[in-house]
Amino acid sequence: MSAFIQQLPALMGVVIGALGSYLVVMRGDQARFRREQAARWEERRLTVYADYARSLKKTVTLTYRIAAHLGNDPHPHPLSPEEAAPHLADANDDRDPAGEALLMLGSPDVVEKAREWVVTVMDMEGFLRDGSYSPETWSAMLDRQRAAREGYYAAVRRDMALPPGHSGRWRLAPTQTP
Repeated sequence: MSAFIQQLPALMGVVIGALGSYLVVMRGDQARFRREQAARWEERRLTVYADYARSLKKTVTLTYRIAAHLGNDPHPHPLSPEEAAPHLADANDDRDPAGEALLMLGSPDVVEKAREWVVTVMDMEGFLRDGSYSPETWSAMLDRQRAAREGYYAAVRRDMALPPGHSGRWRLAPTQTP
């Protein structure tokens, strides 16, 4: 029995060491799982943000083309409202599921900026549905749309902890005529 009592401290050390190792490994696995899960959700949110922007941008591009047909925009590929109608319907159909995913996964700030952007685009669509001719009004709407898009992207960058990006306002060199 005295041999057992002599080896008891060593045995206790082994048990405590095994328990300590188990706890350290478990906490490390939990921390890794949380990091991996957070990274997966970040990727999904970024995909949702990009999908929403892409779906809304389809509508914006179509409005440029319709506005060119009506004489409000200098877009080089005008499209009549009748020809554009099925394309606009498809763009709106694509935007609905992207908007729902945005509501589900987006931060409140990003969702609010997305709402501002889409309301501006809907105003542009309404202006074109009326068949209005006013290049000045159209230009002001484009400025509002660009500012709203810029606000959306800035909110996305803040939410994703990304550095500031480009405003998306391209400065085109004036065309030279020979």
